[in-house]
Amino acid sequence: MSHQLHPRSLACALLVLSYAAAPAALAQEATGGPGDAQPRQPGTKLERVEVSSRALSDTDLRRRAPVAKQIYGREELDKYGDSNVADVLKRLPGVSVQGNAPRMRGLGAGYTLILINGDPAPPGFQLDQLDPKQVERIEVTKGPTADQSAQAVAGAINIILKDAPRVSQRDLGVRLGYNADRPVGGLNFTWGERVLGGMAVSVPVSLFTWRGRNEIRTEKLAPGSNALPAASVQSATQPFWGHGFNASPRLNWKISDDESLTLQSFFQDGRWNNKTSFSNEVLSGRPLLEDDNLGKGSWRMARGNVQYANRLNENQRLELKAGVQESKGGFDVQTYRDGAVRRRSFGDNKDSNITQGGKFSQLIGDSHSLTVGWDLEWRRRDEMRETTELGVPQLPEFDGQPFGARIERQALFVQDEWELSPQWSTYLGLRGERIVTESRGLSETLRNTSQVVTPLWHLNYKLDPKGRDLIRGSLTRSYKAPDLNALLSRPGLNGLYPDASKPNSQIAPDRAGNPLLKPELATGLDLAFEKYMAGGGMFSIGVFHRQVTDLIRNQITLETVPWSGVQRWVSRPTNFSKATTSGLELELKGRAGELLPSVFDPKLALNLRSSLNIYRSRVQALEGPNNRLDGQQPWSANLGFDYRLSSLPMPVVTGASFAYTPGYTTRQLSSQWLEQSHARGIDLFAQFILSRQTSVRVMANNFAPVDNQSRTLLDGGYYTEVQRKGRTWWGVMLEHKL
Repeated sequence: MSHQLHPRSLACALLVLSYAAAPAALAQEATGGPGDAQPRQPGTKLERVEVSSRALSDTDLRRRAPVAKQIYGREELDKYGDSNVADVLKRLPGVSVQGNAPRMRGLGAGYTLILINGDPAPPGFQLDQLDPKQVERIEVTKGPTADQSAQAVAGAINIILKDAPRVSQRDLGVRLGYNADRPVGGLNFTWGERVLGGMAVSVPVSLFTWRGRNEIRTEKLAPGSNALPAASVQSATQPFWGHGFNASPRLNWKISDDESLTLQSFFQDGRWNNKTSFSNEVLSGRPLLEDDNLGKGSWRMARGNVQYANRLNENQRLELKAGVQESKGGFDVQTYRDGAVRRRSFGDNKDSNITQGGKFSQLIGDSHSLTVGWDLEWRRRDEMRETTELGVPQLPEFDGQPFGARIERQALFVQDEWELSPQWSTYLGLRGERIVTESRGLSETLRNTSQVVTPLWHLNYKLDPKGRDLIRGSLTRSYKAPDLNALLSRPGLNGLYPDASKPNSQIAPDRAGNPLLKPELATGLDLAFEKYMAGGGMFSIGVFHRQVTDLIRNQITLETVPWSGVQRWVSRPTNFSKATTSGLELELKGRAGELLPSVFDPKLALNLRSSLNIYRSRVQALEGPNNRLDGQQPWSANLGFDYRLSSLPMPVVTGASFAYTPGYTTRQLSSQWLEQSHARGIDLFAQFILSRQTSVRVMANNFAPVDNQSRTLLDGGYYTEVQRKGRTWWGVMLEHKL
């Protein structure tokens, strides 16, 4: 058995580091600091204004936020020279990335709300195809707020796109990478300019390519073609490649001292390809084996937003916003056997979305600001697909027919940010949403209406009115709406059992949607202590708890179905059960000399960061042990550093990040378990600063990789074990300011 780190030992290490740093920090905090808040002038502003002789750091912005929030700006986005935002997110405390989808607090991707400039991202939005150079900053919020969608059970990640510059900007970046059998490249360019007095324009553009290769070994014991147990091993080689671009033009227009108009657009376009080749080994029986396949596809997304803000007077402010977006995708996957096409699946989909909202803020005295507002959204998905077996449609009554789903959402909210005293501040909010879902297919239209009311209460307490340290508490309700694709009633046959006139097996079920899904509703409690040190370091420790009702999970049942004359096993999402989840989160970061003054020179240019997260969950409808929520690891840890070497002929900044997740078992259904192996990630970088305008970065992501293993177990001794070989991505990037 491989050696595994224990979460208790890491928690103790973080606590020891925080207490070692406390005496020096407290001595400096006793007299306040240059970033401390200044008294508010009565009746003059709608938000807090603080005087500082320097630009606010990410840590400063975090401390001043009315709710628990982590903010990551250009320093973090640029540090490792990442080619996409998904690689940035995987190093953030409390965030993991699986299948390029970020997850917070160990929960599945659907529990984490992804926002772009404060609005929900479109379905199928590709974070792994978004260049960090397109992003101004990333905000990670642990609890929902009334003025944003309450679809944030685990939290929200708000990606703020590149802002228009205050001065002329010409930035060029060229990237070259390698992780498979040939190099790939990328290019990003940002043009920014102030025009016509009060106008500023920014046009960031990124071109990217990718190429990789998966090596997968699948061992299986399952019913064979004669319904008797059969064992096999399939080894697959899967190269994948593609290219694309994205752009996010922005116009800021300062109409007057009180009025402003912002136009923000975002475009993304790409092409993807993959190919899978198998080598087979039959161990016993007559196993059903996967066939070689070749797939290709494309996606395209366009989004436009407009926002108008007007300070009506010293005490009132009005904001209006509207947006429209459309995304399209298509695919064509062909399966081969003995060199001939056996099966072909092809189709396309289209998602359309219109949003409109606004809010009005009123300053009440000099203590709090009251805001009322609304959000409206219309979202629609249409898709058409067809699967043929030897040229014959598998499901003639479904293939080639249009299916669709629609969501209408209307929300009203009210919130009050209230400074009760120099030590106490609170944020009260109430949001009500009406959600209408509709699924269309053939002659059938199913409609479902839900209403969700989400009260919110965030409370902050400063231990010292002139100090920095905070205690934060939150009591919130949030929800997770079903994905539009999960509402579609169209069935999909399992590729191992393409003949709908014959039965399939429990380990290879068909798939179908559920138009009657209801949103999951979660009630949450968060408590955290945040210590901010005079030199910019910080330590936080927090706990959270969530109670979830109407939990959605795919259930596999033997059903009488309209697409077959015999009963078939079907995997279908259902509102399955209630669940609870809790966790402990620790984070420590700062200059080494401030965190450990007895060990490191205070002037040493070494920054340290670490986090530890411990999670527990329980699904009520399943017996333990291991009846945890899907995909939630027991704990995770992250350690990292960066160090600036100034003694060399040219300045060099180096750094590393280490992430670890232990193996664990999840009971997914009463008769199904999933065993997941441990995961480890090591990222390295070195930046060579050639001049004030030019630098070169060398990067290695997933250095010294480990293989990923998963094992699905079913009653009756059946199992599927999958092993994926880990790979390292190497890259070099040239950055130049023109």
